[in-house]
Amino acid sequence: MTEAIAKKTLVIPQLIVGLGNPEPKYDQTRHNIGFAAVDALSRSWKIPLAENRKFQGEYGEGIAPTGDKIRLLKPLTYMNRSGQAMQAVTSWYKLQPDLVLVIYDDMDLPIGKTRLRLSGSAGGHNGMKSAIAHLGTQNFPRLRIGIGKPKGAANSTESDTVSHVLGRFSAPENQQISLVLQFVVECAELSLKQGVEKAMNICNSRSFDSSEP
Repeated sequence: MTEAIAKKTLVIPQLIVGLGNPEPKYDQTRHNIGFAAVDALSRSWKIPLAENRKFQGEYGEGIAPTGDKIRLLKPLTYMNRSGQAMQAVTSWYKLQPDLVLVIYDDMDLPIGKTRLRLSGSAGGHNGMKSAIAHLGTQNFPRLRIGIGKPKGAANSTESDTVSHVLGRFSAPENQQISLVLQFVVECAELSLKQGVEKAMNICNSRSFDSSEP
């Protein structure tokens, strides 16, 4: 009985959403790291993504390495309306918000760092503001991927911030991001196997720099 109750309290995602903007001009930008993460999961788990008009995004479903059914989504609604696509999927499959893991970029984390949490505020991120508004709660897991701040961040203007977020990673940064995306796949798999809370111990403790093999 106790084991059954313990199992019930585990937060195991059934839908993983990566935030980003459609259109080729946004491809590979820092703000689209959520898309890159879902693409990495799609490749690793061999779950193809295809445009789904009903879900307003690129969507795929299949079997995760744990043997469980998993759904992947890249909203094509533009960042500030990401929640619309998420709500379309959760409503259709009657998924509770805590079964949705959202992956997105975070300027407050350095490149090479990830942070997994069970809940939290939007922290100024427009995609997350929309997600919280449409899911009706901020109690859903999220994995933030560090994109760092613009150079001279203390004196940076809003224009500098936008340029940074919509800019692309440098060659050395791309090496780090490649490692981070591999790690994101590991974190997602850990979340599915052990629950988000246990996965946080590992996913929040590592940091990658460009010199790592």
